[in-house]
Amino acid sequence: MKHVRVGLVVPSSNVTVETEMPQILARHPEASFSFHSSRMRMAKVSPEGLAAMNAQRERCVIELGDATPDVILYACLVAIMVGGAGEHRRIEGLAAEQLATGGSEALVRSSAGALIEGLHGLRAKRIALVMPYMRPLAQQVVDYLSAEGFEVADWRALEVEDNREVGCIAGDRVMAAARTLDLDGVDGVDAVVISACVQMPSLALVEAAEREFGVPVISAATAGAYSILRANGLPLSIAGAGSLLGSEAAAVQPA
Repeated sequence: MKHVRVGLVVPSSNVTVETEMPQILARHPEASFSFHSSRMRMAKVSPEGLAAMNAQRERCVIELGDATPDVILYACLVAIMVGGAGEHRRIEGLAAEQLATGGSEALVRSSAGALIEGLHGLRAKRIALVMPYMRPLAQQVVDYLSAEGFEVADWRALEVEDNREVGCIAGDRVMAAARTLDLDGVDGVDAVVISACVQMPSLALVEAAEREFGVPVISAATAGAYSILRANGLPLSIAGAGSLLGSEAAAVQPA
């Protein structure tokens, strides 16, 4: 059985990604995983708070490089998307260069890039989103995904600024917001992002939401797991984590 060391760069106030990612990947039938985190100080999800957090990236990458990970996930979606179109490629590239300079061959992924990767894996074009962010930040997420070629048909922002409170958002509140999304429209949607944030708990909602809405449902967490599996050449076959991780068809990316 293959063993994969996963490095996680996480906000200091994040408690969810280190809970949901191991829960998802522990179900994999052909690999085992260990998780090794380095933290960036951040409590308030604001432009200023995110900028101060991002300035700590290089230290975290160096620390994780010492653990010889196979893959590193920069686990804060909005922190990258506020940097403007294509920022996930730039950040992933800079971190990979930094690791290579220190002799590490670790692959680098980000929650922002993983969400895009996962939506492509589902061949989704029209999407709907639920996010915990304040509306100006949520709009930047919408703009970022639009720049990547997705049509955001509808979205909801729960407007929770304290990242510690984001980690405590109840599933009922997330589902209530999702039920107000216009999923029909002229052409309907191809997928629902039930949580465009690795801190907002959502893993328990994914499959139930798929049954209720009748379309594929993903989250930042399931997309992150998908990206980690693809990076390591592992089968995309995990029970209880939605369509994205339930079919090898999602392994083929569109041209």
